[in-house]
Amino acid sequence: MSDQIPKLYYTISEVCARTGLDAHVLRYWETEFPQLQPRKNRSGRRVYTQDDIAVVERIQRLLKEDKYTIEGARQRMEAAATGAAGAQREQLVALRAFLRGILESLE
Repeated sequence: MSDQIPKLYYTISEVCARTGLDAHVLRYWETEFPQLQPRKNRSGRRVYTQDDIAVVERIQRLLKEDKYTIEGARQRMEAAATGAAGAQREQLVALRAFLRGILESLE
C-alpha cells in the first residue's frame, strides 16, 4: 500500500506513456483543439494537469473509437463545452432568483 500524493503536473512523456500516443500527436492536437492548452513551466516545457489528460483521453476516444474526423471531434468538443456552459448558466439564473427571493423577504 503506497501513500503517494497524486501529482499535480505531468510531463508530455508521462502523458504519452499513459495514453499510448506520440508527443508529436499531442502537440498537433494542441493546435487543433482549443480545449487542450497545457501550461508551460519556466523552462517552456509543457506540463499537463489531470484535466488536460482527461481532454486528451476524450479526443483520443472520439478519434480512435468513435471514428470522428479532426473537424468532427472538434465540433463535438465545442458542443459539449457549450452544453456545460448552458447548464451552468441555468444554475446561476436559478440561484440568482433564489437570492432575490431571500432579499425581498428580508425587506
